[in-house]
Amino acid sequence: MESQCVKEEDLLESEDKFHDHCGVFGIENSNEAAKHAFLGLYGLQHRGQESAGIVTSDGFQLYSHKSMGHVAEVFNDAILAQLPGSSAIGHVRYSTTGGSGLVNAQPIQTNSWRGPLALAHNGNLVNSAQLRQKLEERGAIFQSTTDTEVILHLLARSPLDNLDDALRSILASVCGAYSLVMLTPTRLYAIRDPHGVRPLCLGQLNGSYVVASETCAFDLLGAEYVRDIAPGEILRIEKHELYSTRMPPAARTAFCIFEHVYFSRPDSKVFERSVHKSRYKMGRQLAREAWVEADLVVPVPDSGVTAALGFSDEARIPFTMGLVRNHYVGRTFIQPKQSARHLGVRVKLNPVKELLNNKRIILIDDSIVRGTTSRKIVDLVRQAGAREVHMRISSPPTIAPCYYGIDTPTYKELIAANKSIEEIRDFIGADSLAYLSLEGMKAAVSGGHEFCSACFDEKYPITVASERRQKALFEISKPALQQQLEKE
Repeated sequence: MESQCVKEEDLLESEDKFHDHCGVFGIENSNEAAKHAFLGLYGLQHRGQESAGIVTSDGFQLYSHKSMGHVAEVFNDAILAQLPGSSAIGHVRYSTTGGSGLVNAQPIQTNSWRGPLALAHNGNLVNSAQLRQKLEERGAIFQSTTDTEVILHLLARSPLDNLDDALRSILASVCGAYSLVMLTPTRLYAIRDPHGVRPLCLGQLNGSYVVASETCAFDLLGAEYVRDIAPGEILRIEKHELYSTRMPPAARTAFCIFEHVYFSRPDSKVFERSVHKSRYKMGRQLAREAWVEADLVVPVPDSGVTAALGFSDEARIPFTMGLVRNHYVGRTFIQPKQSARHLGVRVKLNPVKELLNNKRIILIDDSIVRGTTSRKIVDLVRQAGAREVHMRISSPPTIAPCYYGIDTPTYKELIAANKSIEEIRDFIGADSLAYLSLEGMKAAVSGGHEFCSACFDEKYPITVASERRQKALFEISKPALQQQLEKE
Protein backbone atom coordinates (compact mmCIF):
# COMPACT_ATOMS: atom_id res chain seq x y z
CA MET A 1 0.00 0.00 0.00
CA GLU A 2 1.30 3.44 -0.88
CA SER A 3 1.96 5.82 1.96
CA GLN A 4 2.85 9.43 2.42
CA CYS A 5 4.71 11.37 5.08
CA VAL A 6 2.70 14.23 6.51
CA LYS A 7 3.42 16.71 9.26
CA GLU A 8 1.91 15.81 12.59
CA GLU A 9 0.31 19.23 12.93
CA ASP A 10 -1.33 18.90 9.52
CA LEU A 11 -2.60 15.43 10.35
CA LEU A 12 -4.11 16.59 13.61
CA GLU A 13 -5.26 19.97 12.30
CA SER A 14 -2.82 21.58 14.74
CA GLU A 15 -4.75 19.73 17.48
CA ASP A 16 -7.41 22.45 17.18
CA LYS A 17 -5.84 24.21 20.16
CA PHE A 18 -4.40 27.62 20.86
CA HIS A 19 -0.64 27.28 20.47
CA ASP A 20 1.62 28.74 23.05
CA HIS A 21 4.00 31.49 22.24
CA CYS A 22 7.42 30.43 23.56
CA GLY A 23 9.42 29.48 26.59
CA VAL A 24 12.57 31.20 27.87
CA PHE A 25 15.29 30.15 30.29
CA GLY A 26 18.45 31.68 31.72
CA ILE A 27 21.19 30.75 34.19
CA GLU A 28 24.16 32.66 35.63
CA ASN A 29 27.24 31.36 37.45
CA SER A 30 27.02 27.68 36.56
CA ASN A 31 29.83 25.25 35.79
CA GLU A 32 27.48 23.51 33.35
CA ALA A 33 25.50 26.42 31.96
CA ALA A 34 24.77 24.85 28.57
CA LYS A 35 23.61 21.55 30.06
CA HIS A 36 21.46 23.31 32.61
CA ALA A 37 19.93 25.42 29.83
CA PHE A 38 19.24 22.25 27.85
CA LEU A 39 17.42 20.69 30.79
CA GLY A 40 15.53 23.90 31.47
CA LEU A 41 14.33 24.04 27.88
CA TYR A 42 13.41 20.36 28.02
CA GLY A 43 11.10 21.21 30.90
CA LEU A 44 9.57 24.01 28.84
CA GLN A 45 9.16 21.99 25.64
CA HIS A 46 5.35 22.18 25.85
CA ARG A 47 5.56 25.93 25.26
CA GLY A 48 7.04 25.59 21.77
CA GLN A 49 8.02 22.73 19.49
CA GLU A 50 9.20 24.41 16.28
CA SER A 51 12.73 25.42 17.22
CA ALA A 52 15.16 25.52 20.12
CA GLY A 53 18.28 27.54 20.81
CA ILE A 54 20.93 28.22 23.46
CA VAL A 55 23.49 31.04 23.73
CA THR A 56 26.29 30.87 26.32
CA SER A 57 28.89 33.33 27.59
CA ASP A 58 32.40 32.67 28.87
CA GLY A 59 32.79 36.25 30.11
CA PHE A 60 34.31 37.48 26.87
CA GLN A 61 32.19 36.30 23.96
CA LEU A 62 28.95 34.53 23.12
CA TYR A 63 28.51 31.05 21.63
CA SER A 64 25.29 29.81 20.11
CA HIS A 65 23.48 26.89 18.57
CA LYS A 66 19.87 26.78 17.40
CA SER A 67 17.91 24.72 14.97
CA MET A 68 14.42 23.61 13.98
CA GLY A 69 13.01 20.75 16.01
CA HIS A 70 12.47 19.63 19.58
CA VAL A 71 15.10 20.27 22.26
CA ALA A 72 16.32 16.66 22.26
CA GLU A 73 16.64 16.74 18.47
CA VAL A 74 18.55 20.03 18.38
CA PHE A 75 21.12 19.30 21.11
CA ASN A 76 23.39 16.42 22.07
CA ASP A 77 26.51 16.09 24.21
CA ALA A 78 28.84 17.03 21.36
CA ILE A 79 26.93 20.22 20.55
CA LEU A 80 26.61 21.23 24.22
CA ALA A 81 30.37 20.76 24.61
CA GLN A 82 30.84 23.49 21.98
CA LEU A 83 28.90 25.98 24.14
CA PRO A 84 31.38 26.98 26.87
CA GLY A 85 30.79 29.46 29.66
CA SER A 86 29.12 29.93 33.02
CA SER A 87 26.03 31.83 31.79
CA ALA A 88 23.39 30.85 29.25
CA ILE A 89 19.98 31.72 27.91
CA GLY A 90 17.68 29.46 25.92
CA HIS A 91 14.45 29.53 23.97
CA VAL A 92 11.82 27.17 22.60
CA ARG A 93 9.54 28.62 19.98
CA TYR A 94 6.18 28.35 18.38
CA SER A 95 5.81 31.07 15.76
CA THR A 96 3.43 33.94 16.51
CA THR A 97 4.77 37.14 14.96
CA GLY A 98 7.11 36.09 12.16
CA GLY A 99 6.88 32.86 10.24
CA SER A 100 8.28 29.48 11.00
CA GLY A 101 11.88 28.99 9.95
CA LEU A 102 15.44 28.95 11.24
CA VAL A 103 15.91 32.67 10.53
CA ASN A 104 13.32 33.37 13.22
CA ALA A 105 14.62 30.85 15.74
CA GLN A 106 15.83 32.37 18.99
CA PRO A 107 17.81 33.56 20.89
CA ILE A 108 18.58 36.32 18.37
CA GLN A 109 22.12 37.70 18.45
CA THR A 110 23.56 41.02 17.41
CA ASN A 111 26.89 42.83 17.47
CA SER A 112 26.75 46.61 17.83
CA TRP A 113 28.77 49.34 19.51
CA ARG A 114 27.49 47.85 22.77
CA GLY A 115 29.21 44.55 22.02
CA PRO A 116 27.58 41.16 21.53
CA LEU A 117 24.01 40.67 22.78
CA ALA A 118 21.58 37.77 22.65
CA LEU A 119 17.87 38.07 23.31
CA ALA A 120 15.03 35.56 23.79
CA HIS A 121 11.42 36.71 23.91
CA ASN A 122 8.15 35.22 25.09
CA GLY A 123 5.16 37.31 24.01
CA ASN A 124 4.18 39.63 21.20
CA LEU A 125 4.69 43.34 20.50
CA VAL A 126 1.51 44.93 19.22
CA ASN A 127 3.29 47.94 17.70
CA SER A 128 6.22 46.08 16.14
CA ALA A 129 5.11 46.83 12.56
CA GLN A 130 5.11 50.57 13.18
CA LEU A 131 8.45 50.46 15.00
CA ARG A 132 9.98 48.32 12.29
CA GLN A 133 8.87 50.72 9.55
CA LYS A 134 10.41 53.69 11.37
CA LEU A 135 13.65 51.79 11.92
CA GLU A 136 13.86 50.75 8.27
CA GLU A 137 13.29 54.35 7.21
CA ARG A 138 16.37 55.21 9.27
CA GLY A 139 18.43 52.54 7.52
CA ALA A 140 17.99 49.53 9.77
CA ILE A 141 18.37 46.18 8.01
CA PHE A 142 16.43 43.30 9.55
CA GLN A 143 17.61 39.72 9.32
CA SER A 144 14.35 38.11 10.47
CA THR A 145 10.62 38.76 10.45
CA THR A 146 10.15 38.33 14.19
CA ASP A 147 9.16 41.25 16.39
CA THR A 148 11.96 40.39 18.84
CA GLU A 149 14.57 41.86 16.49
CA VAL A 150 12.89 45.26 16.81
CA ILE A 151 14.05 45.45 20.44
CA LEU A 152 17.66 44.76 19.47
CA HIS A 153 17.61 47.48 16.78
CA LEU A 154 16.13 49.99 19.22
CA LEU A 155 18.80 49.09 21.76
CA ALA A 156 21.62 49.45 19.21
CA ARG A 157 20.37 52.94 18.28
CA SER A 158 19.92 54.21 21.82
CA PRO A 159 22.52 56.91 22.63
CA LEU A 160 22.53 56.05 26.35
CA ASP A 161 25.78 54.42 27.46
CA ASN A 162 24.34 52.68 30.51
CA LEU A 163 22.63 49.50 29.35
CA ASP A 164 20.05 49.54 32.16
CA ASP A 165 19.06 53.11 31.28
CA ALA A 166 18.96 52.26 27.58
CA LEU A 167 16.63 49.32 28.24
CA ARG A 168 14.25 51.47 30.29
CA SER A 169 14.27 54.10 27.56
CA ILE A 170 13.64 51.87 24.55
CA LEU A 171 11.08 49.66 26.28
CA ALA A 172 8.99 52.76 26.97
CA SER A 173 8.27 52.86 23.22
CA VAL A 174 7.37 49.17 23.02
CA CYS A 175 3.75 48.09 23.49
CA GLY A 176 2.58 44.56 24.09
CA ALA A 177 3.52 41.47 26.03
CA TYR A 178 7.12 40.50 26.64
CA SER A 179 9.06 38.39 29.05
CA LEU A 180 12.69 38.66 28.00
CA VAL A 181 15.99 37.07 28.87
CA MET A 182 19.05 38.86 27.52
CA LEU A 183 22.71 37.86 27.69
CA THR A 184 25.86 39.94 27.34
CA PRO A 185 29.38 38.60 27.98
CA THR A 186 29.12 39.62 31.64
CA ARG A 187 25.41 40.10 32.41
CA LEU A 188 22.12 38.24 32.35
CA TYR A 189 18.86 40.22 32.25
CA ALA A 190 15.32 39.11 33.04
CA ILE A 191 12.63 41.59 32.00
CA ARG A 192 8.84 41.55 32.20
CA ASP A 193 6.42 44.01 30.60
CA PRO A 194 4.53 46.44 32.90
CA HIS A 195 1.23 44.57 32.45
CA GLY A 196 2.89 41.26 33.36
CA VAL A 197 1.05 39.41 30.60
CA ARG A 198 3.52 36.56 30.26
CA PRO A 199 5.04 34.69 33.22
CA LEU A 200 8.70 34.83 34.26
CA CYS A 201 10.16 33.60 37.53
CA LEU A 202 13.45 33.59 39.44
CA GLY A 203 15.08 30.64 41.17
CA GLN A 204 18.35 29.47 42.72
CA LEU A 205 20.45 26.39 42.01
CA ASN A 206 23.54 25.75 44.13
CA GLY A 207 24.57 29.40 44.16
CA SER A 208 23.42 30.08 40.60
CA TYR A 209 20.47 32.28 39.72
CA VAL A 210 18.05 30.85 37.16
CA VAL A 211 15.08 32.39 35.38
CA ALA A 212 12.35 30.59 33.44
CA SER A 213 8.87 30.93 32.04
CA GLU A 214 7.58 28.28 34.46
CA THR A 215 8.72 26.69 37.69
CA CYS A 216 8.56 23.19 36.16
CA ALA A 217 11.94 24.04 34.58
CA PHE A 218 13.32 24.61 38.09
CA ASP A 219 11.94 21.30 39.33
CA LEU A 220 13.76 19.37 36.62
CA LEU A 221 17.04 20.99 37.65
CA GLY A 222 16.42 20.77 41.38
CA ALA A 223 16.38 24.57 41.63
CA GLU A 224 14.38 26.43 44.26
CA TYR A 225 11.74 28.98 43.31
CA VAL A 226 12.51 32.41 44.78
CA ARG A 227 9.90 34.78 43.33
CA ASP A 228 8.29 36.05 40.16
CA ILE A 229 9.94 38.77 38.13
CA ALA A 230 7.60 41.68 38.88
CA PRO A 231 5.59 43.39 36.12
CA GLY A 232 7.76 46.16 34.69
CA GLU A 233 10.92 44.87 36.39
CA ILE A 234 14.35 44.92 34.73
CA LEU A 235 16.42 42.45 36.73
CA ARG A 236 20.18 42.41 36.05
CA ILE A 237 22.19 39.44 37.31
CA GLU A 238 25.90 40.23 37.37
CA LYS A 239 28.72 38.58 39.32
CA HIS A 240 26.19 36.54 41.31
CA GLU A 241 24.35 39.67 42.49
CA LEU A 242 20.85 40.96 41.70
CA TYR A 243 20.17 44.56 40.62
CA SER A 244 16.54 45.52 40.07
CA THR A 245 15.01 48.59 38.46
CA ARG A 246 11.44 49.28 37.37
CA MET A 247 9.73 50.76 34.37
CA PRO A 248 6.78 53.12 34.95
CA PRO A 249 3.83 51.01 36.13
CA ALA A 250 0.89 50.16 33.87
CA ALA A 251 -2.64 51.19 34.80
CA ARG A 252 -3.36 47.57 35.72
CA THR A 253 -1.82 44.13 35.59
CA ALA A 254 -3.09 41.77 32.90
CA PHE A 255 -1.78 38.27 33.61
CA CYS A 256 -2.81 35.86 30.85
CA ILE A 257 -5.54 33.67 32.33
CA PHE A 258 -5.05 31.09 29.56
CA GLU A 259 -1.76 30.14 31.22
CA HIS A 260 -3.87 28.53 33.94
CA VAL A 261 -6.52 27.23 31.55
CA TYR A 262 -4.20 25.37 29.17
CA PHE A 263 -0.66 26.55 28.42
CA SER A 264 1.31 25.98 31.59
CA ARG A 265 2.10 22.55 32.96
CA PRO A 266 -0.09 21.57 35.93
CA ASP A 267 3.00 21.00 38.08
CA SER A 268 4.11 24.62 37.60
CA LYS A 269 3.53 27.64 39.79
CA VAL A 270 2.56 30.51 37.47
CA PHE A 271 1.71 34.04 38.62
CA GLU A 272 2.52 32.82 42.15
CA ARG A 273 -0.25 30.23 42.01
CA SER A 274 -0.40 26.46 41.47
CA VAL A 275 -1.71 25.66 37.99
CA HIS A 276 -3.00 22.31 39.22
CA LYS A 277 -5.00 24.03 41.96
CA SER A 278 -6.55 26.48 39.47
CA ARG A 279 -7.60 23.76 37.04
CA TYR A 280 -8.96 21.54 39.78
CA LYS A 281 -11.10 24.42 41.05
CA MET A 282 -12.26 25.13 37.49
CA GLY A 283 -13.46 21.54 37.28
CA ARG A 284 -15.30 21.71 40.59
CA GLN A 285 -16.98 24.98 39.62
CA LEU A 286 -17.93 23.52 36.24
CA ALA A 287 -19.67 20.63 38.02
CA ARG A 288 -21.63 23.09 40.14
CA GLU A 289 -22.69 25.06 37.08
CA ALA A 290 -23.32 22.25 34.59
CA TRP A 291 -23.96 18.95 36.39
CA VAL A 292 -25.52 16.19 34.31
CA GLU A 293 -26.46 12.64 35.26
CA ALA A 294 -23.83 10.25 33.92
CA ASP A 295 -21.80 7.14 34.70
CA LEU A 296 -18.23 8.32 34.10
CA VAL A 297 -16.14 11.50 33.88
CA VAL A 298 -13.54 11.13 31.11
CA PRO A 299 -10.86 13.76 30.40
CA VAL A 300 -9.54 14.61 26.96
CA PRO A 301 -5.83 14.02 27.74
CA ASP A 302 -3.69 15.64 28.70
CA SER A 303 -5.11 19.13 29.14
CA GLY A 304 -8.48 18.04 30.52
CA VAL A 305 -7.21 15.72 33.26
CA THR A 306 -6.95 18.08 36.24
CA ALA A 307 -10.29 19.78 35.60
CA ALA A 308 -11.90 16.35 35.17
CA LEU A 309 -10.61 15.32 38.60
CA GLY A 310 -12.23 18.39 40.11
CA PHE A 311 -15.48 17.79 38.23
CA SER A 312 -15.54 14.14 39.34
CA ASP A 313 -14.98 15.00 43.00
CA GLU A 314 -17.64 17.70 43.04
CA ALA A 315 -20.22 15.75 40.99
CA ARG A 316 -19.43 12.45 42.76
CA ILE A 317 -19.25 10.68 39.43
CA PRO A 318 -16.34 8.25 38.93
CA PHE A 319 -13.28 9.47 37.02
CA THR A 320 -11.61 7.21 34.47
CA MET A 321 -9.02 7.53 31.71
CA GLY A 322 -11.33 6.36 28.95
CA LEU A 323 -9.11 7.92 26.28
CA VAL A 324 -5.44 6.97 26.03
CA ARG A 325 -2.97 9.41 24.52
CA ASN A 326 0.03 8.34 22.46
CA HIS A 327 2.92 10.55 23.58
CA TYR A 328 5.39 9.15 21.07
CA VAL A 329 4.10 10.58 17.81
CA GLY A 330 7.04 12.19 16.02
CA ARG A 331 7.11 15.36 13.99
CA THR A 332 5.92 13.39 10.95
CA PHE A 333 3.69 10.41 10.52
CA ILE A 334 3.49 7.80 7.75
CA GLN A 335 -0.14 7.87 6.66
CA PRO A 336 -1.66 5.14 4.47
CA LYS A 337 -3.07 6.42 1.23
CA GLN A 338 -6.45 4.88 2.02
CA SER A 339 -6.58 6.15 5.59
CA ALA A 340 -9.36 5.47 8.04
CA ARG A 341 -11.82 8.26 8.63
CA HIS A 342 -10.59 8.97 12.14
CA LEU A 343 -6.89 8.29 11.69
CA GLY A 344 -6.03 11.93 12.43
CA VAL A 345 -7.46 11.69 15.94
CA ARG A 346 -6.51 8.04 16.56
CA VAL A 347 -2.84 8.86 16.02
CA LYS A 348 -2.90 10.51 19.43
CA LEU A 349 -6.09 9.32 21.12
CA ASN A 350 -7.61 5.88 21.40
CA PRO A 351 -10.71 4.92 23.41
CA VAL A 352 -10.77 2.14 25.99
CA LYS A 353 -13.90 0.39 24.72
CA GLU A 354 -14.32 -1.81 27.80
CA LEU A 355 -14.72 1.33 29.94
CA LEU A 356 -16.93 3.36 27.61
CA ASN A 357 -19.28 0.74 26.21
CA ASN A 358 -22.95 1.38 27.11
CA LYS A 359 -21.97 4.19 29.50
CA ARG A 360 -23.14 7.80 29.83
CA ILE A 361 -19.93 9.79 29.46
CA ILE A 362 -18.99 13.33 30.51
CA LEU A 363 -16.05 14.45 28.36
CA ILE A 364 -13.96 17.22 29.95
CA ASP A 365 -11.69 19.46 27.86
CA ASP A 366 -10.13 22.85 28.53
CA SER A 367 -11.43 24.66 25.42
CA ILE A 368 -13.01 24.39 22.00
CA VAL A 369 -11.38 26.51 19.30
CA ARG A 370 -12.61 25.49 15.84
CA GLY A 371 -14.60 22.50 17.02
CA THR A 372 -13.26 20.06 14.44
CA THR A 373 -11.26 17.92 16.84
CA SER A 374 -13.97 17.96 19.50
CA ARG A 375 -16.38 16.67 16.86
CA LYS A 376 -14.08 13.75 16.04
CA ILE A 377 -13.46 12.90 19.69
CA VAL A 378 -17.18 12.82 20.44
CA ASP A 379 -17.68 10.51 17.45
CA LEU A 380 -14.74 8.37 18.59
CA VAL A 381 -16.34 7.89 22.02
CA ARG A 382 -19.69 7.02 20.43
CA GLN A 383 -18.02 4.43 18.20
CA ALA A 384 -16.54 2.89 21.35
CA GLY A 385 -20.11 2.20 22.49
CA ALA A 386 -20.95 5.19 24.72
CA ARG A 387 -24.70 5.55 25.19
CA GLU A 388 -24.54 9.32 25.81
CA VAL A 389 -21.74 11.86 25.39
CA HIS A 390 -21.93 15.13 27.33
CA MET A 391 -19.19 17.69 26.61
CA ARG A 392 -18.06 20.02 29.40
CA ILE A 393 -15.47 22.75 28.88
CA SER A 394 -13.49 24.13 31.83
CA SER A 395 -13.29 27.67 30.39
CA PRO A 396 -15.77 30.06 28.75
CA PRO A 397 -16.34 30.11 24.96
CA THR A 398 -13.32 31.57 23.13
CA ILE A 399 -14.85 34.39 21.11
CA ALA A 400 -11.85 36.57 20.19
CA PRO A 401 -8.21 36.27 19.05
CA CYS A 402 -5.20 37.01 21.26
CA TYR A 403 -2.60 39.57 20.18
CA TYR A 404 -0.19 39.12 23.09
CA GLY A 405 1.83 36.08 22.07
CA ILE A 406 -0.63 33.27 21.48
CA ASP A 407 -1.13 31.89 18.00
CA THR A 408 -4.93 32.08 17.90
CA PRO A 409 -7.28 31.84 14.93
CA THR A 410 -9.12 34.83 13.53
CA TYR A 411 -12.71 35.67 14.45
CA LYS A 412 -14.05 33.74 11.48
CA GLU A 413 -12.20 30.56 12.55
CA LEU A 414 -13.41 30.63 16.18
CA ILE A 415 -16.56 28.55 16.36
CA ALA A 416 -17.87 30.36 19.46
CA ALA A 417 -17.67 33.70 17.63
CA ASN A 418 -20.01 32.36 14.96
CA LYS A 419 -22.33 29.86 16.63
CA SER A 420 -24.45 29.67 19.76
CA ILE A 421 -23.68 27.02 22.37
CA GLU A 422 -26.58 24.93 21.09
CA GLU A 423 -25.27 25.24 17.51
CA ILE A 424 -21.80 24.18 18.67
CA ARG A 425 -23.35 21.21 20.49
CA ASP A 426 -25.06 20.21 17.28
CA PHE A 427 -21.83 20.66 15.28
CA ILE A 428 -19.72 18.44 17.57
CA GLY A 429 -22.52 15.89 17.95
CA ALA A 430 -22.74 15.82 21.75
CA ASP A 431 -25.90 15.11 23.71
CA SER A 432 -25.24 18.25 25.72
CA LEU A 433 -22.58 20.97 25.91
CA ALA A 434 -21.75 23.46 28.65
CA TYR A 435 -18.89 25.87 29.33
CA LEU A 436 -17.55 27.25 32.59
CA SER A 437 -18.78 30.79 33.18
CA LEU A 438 -16.37 33.73 32.99
CA GLU A 439 -17.06 34.51 36.65
CA GLY A 440 -16.47 30.87 37.62
CA MET A 441 -13.15 30.78 35.79
CA LYS A 442 -11.92 34.00 37.39
CA ALA A 443 -12.96 32.79 40.83
CA ALA A 444 -10.95 29.59 40.33
CA VAL A 445 -7.79 31.56 39.49
CA SER A 446 -8.30 34.28 42.08
CA GLY A 447 -5.31 35.42 44.06
CA GLY A 448 -5.37 39.18 44.14
CA HIS A 449 -4.16 39.63 40.56
CA GLU A 450 -5.93 41.16 37.58
CA PHE A 451 -6.00 38.86 34.56
CA CYS A 452 -6.29 39.35 30.83
CA SER A 453 -9.29 37.36 29.60
CA ALA A 454 -9.69 39.10 26.23
CA CYS A 455 -10.09 35.84 24.30
CA PHE A 456 -13.21 35.22 26.39
CA ASP A 457 -14.65 38.74 26.79
CA GLU A 458 -12.93 40.96 24.16
CA LYS A 459 -11.70 43.35 26.87
CA TYR A 460 -8.18 43.99 25.59
CA PRO A 461 -5.92 45.56 28.24
CA ILE A 462 -3.42 46.84 25.65
CA THR A 463 -4.81 48.70 22.64
CA VAL A 464 -4.34 46.85 19.38
CA ALA A 465 -5.20 48.63 16.13
CA SER A 466 -5.42 45.37 14.20
CA GLU A 467 -7.99 44.06 16.68
CA ARG A 468 -10.35 46.93 15.86
CA ARG A 469 -9.88 46.46 12.12
CA GLN A 470 -10.33 42.71 12.26
CA LYS A 471 -13.46 43.01 14.40
CA ALA A 472 -14.97 45.55 11.99
CA LEU A 473 -14.26 43.34 8.99
CA PHE A 474 -15.69 40.36 10.83
CA GLU A 475 -18.94 42.15 11.64
CA ILE A 476 -19.32 43.20 8.00
CA SER A 477 -18.73 39.68 6.68
CA LYS A 478 -20.56 37.80 9.44
CA PRO A 479 -23.92 37.38 7.60
CA ALA A 480 -22.19 35.81 4.58
CA LEU A 481 -20.04 33.72 6.91
CA GLN A 482 -23.11 32.44 8.73
CA GLN A 483 -24.62 31.31 5.44
CA GLN A 484 -21.41 29.45 4.59
CA LEU A 485 -21.32 27.74 8.01
CA GLU A 486 -24.98 26.71 7.68
CA LYS A 487 -24.20 25.04 4.33
CA GLU A 488 -21.35 23.11 5.94
